[in-house]
Amino acid sequence: MSKYNVNQYSVNTLLGFIEGGNIAIPEIQRPFVWKASKVRDLIDSLYNGYPTGYIIIWQNGNVKLKDGSSSVGKKILIDGQQRITALMAAIAGQNILTENYEEKPIRIAFNPIAGEDEERFAVHTPVHIKSPMWIADISEVFKPEFDSYGFIEEFTAKNPSVSKSEVNKAILKLLGIQNCQIGAIELIPQLDISEVTEIFVRINSQGKRLNEADFAMSKIAADEGYGGNLLRKAIDYFCHLAVEPAFYSKLKTVDAEFMQSPYGAKMKWLKDDYDDIYDPEYNDMLRVSFMHQFNRGKLGDLVSLLSGRDFKDRSFKEEIAENSFKKLANGILNFMSEYNFKQFVLAIKSAGFISSKLINSMMTLDFAYTLFLILQNGDEVAKTEIKRYIQKWFVLSVLTGRYISSPESQMDRDLRGIKDKGFLIFFKENEESMLSDTFWNVRLVQSMETSSISSPYFNTYLAAQVFFGDHSLLSTTSKVEHLITVAGDVHHIFPKEYLKQNGYNDKSLYNQVANYTYLDTTVNIAVGKKAPNDYFNQALSQCGTDKLTCGTIAEESVFWENLDANCIPHRITTMTSSDYPEFLKERRALMAKKIRDYYEKL
Repeated sequence: MSKYNVNQYSVNTLLGFIEGGNIAIPEIQRPFVWKASKVRDLIDSLYNGYPTGYIIIWQNGNVKLKDGSSSVGKKILIDGQQRITALMAAIAGQNILTENYEEKPIRIAFNPIAGEDEERFAVHTPVHIKSPMWIADISEVFKPEFDSYGFIEEFTAKNPSVSKSEVNKAILKLLGIQNCQIGAIELIPQLDISEVTEIFVRINSQGKRLNEADFAMSKIAADEGYGGNLLRKAIDYFCHLAVEPAFYSKLKTVDAEFMQSPYGAKMKWLKDDYDDIYDPEYNDMLRVSFMHQFNRGKLGDLVSLLSGRDFKDRSFKEEIAENSFKKLANGILNFMSEYNFKQFVLAIKSAGFISSKLINSMMTLDFAYTLFLILQNGDEVAKTEIKRYIQKWFVLSVLTGRYISSPESQMDRDLRGIKDKGFLIFFKENEESMLSDTFWNVRLVQSMETSSISSPYFNTYLAAQVFFGDHSLLSTTSKVEHLITVAGDVHHIFPKEYLKQNGYNDKSLYNQVANYTYLDTTVNIAVGKKAPNDYFNQALSQCGTDKLTCGTIAEESVFWENLDANCIPHRITTMTSSDYPEFLKERRALMAKKIRDYYEKL
């Protein structure tokens, strides 16, 4: 059985299919990402008979209705949305949505008497309106009421040196764009997501790889019976507002009808929210909403469920589609809840992850929020204990890289494990098996041997410092938390130039994360290029005096406490460049121990 059919459709036929609802084009209700110049180039290619690539259409399966009859599934355009949207804007005169969800036309101007070296198509500007040689908007030519005879008479009157025959040929060629053929690859409904994706990649190797979230969003937007269109807007608008709260004032006028819906009311709080710890994209929002409602981790399953697929007999049933849309809508509302979202973010920040700079994996955040919603909507864990378990699971996941490789499969296994065993047993089993003494004393120490400043292990160490309220190195006034969020950078404990002067020229060696710490500006200036034994002794010798020349510590007990808080071996006061390798080993062990102490106190 062939997995797809290849057909040729004229531009006019395709636009007619879309206008008539035979093909759903999900992206028509989302911001248009092409630049106007790219729309111009597409029209120019069609005018000159150049190929414009294939579009890919996926035929939804026929759905069995409740009365026993069958409904033909709608076709969904899964690749080619931008090209079709461009044609609808340029030829049919439809508006596109800008990044701020404002409707705006894209007008393409046409010069019917352009010479070989002259521009024939251009993005519309006021100049084209005033020029007698340009048609300012080609969509006017494609309207049924366009009078070509009258136009030619008027055009040649304004341009007396131009022949009517030349203008007529150009107009006919422009109108011929409607008859240009575009190849359409139509995939059969029996294909699963992985097969559809593979076909897409093989056909369109230079394009962006489609994923399950793209398919799910297309399916949602194409639905008209169970509120999919409204649901799609809710996802898009929430994600946009999370990044740009000021958009709310525009949204009230851009889509007043949506704002009267339950979704509109649920996201009102975002207009005053400027936290960036968790700014979800549509795939994050969709994933979390799906996982906590369906107890499944693979978004490909969501596409099947929204299509009404019965996994047992492989048929499509209306009641399954209806119920799936209802559950997903509930999931979206749970996700958007001000209480849920803020309590989850508070849990992450209270664990020391106070900046998006410390977040390495959105997938890990996604599962943590999924877990929060599962526990919040259940009764297994006391509400007062949920935050602590979320924190511990998040840190465990970060340290073990649980959702880095094949995250969907791992999430799916975890959701099934939680459902089968209950969360508390599932959590205890994983904690005991994954966070053994060997992990803390060996594996974590080894994992700290890296020069990546964005290392999840180093970020967790910084989160631990924030959690414990640590002051930065050699300071009693600047806390690590402040330097992370406001005005600080990591600096070398063994200064980089000092190490290079003493033979350590390998960047991966002098930039080890075990050689990094947060320093406030005044301490960093005082350190300069000095050897550790030099500036640490300087900071120690000022204790008990009124003259502070390196940092702000004036008591010896505070000095040693500050070294401990920043995981600095006490013998740093005697260390020179020859001690650097041993310093790294000692500090890695101290950092790992701090992370363990931090985890156990969560």
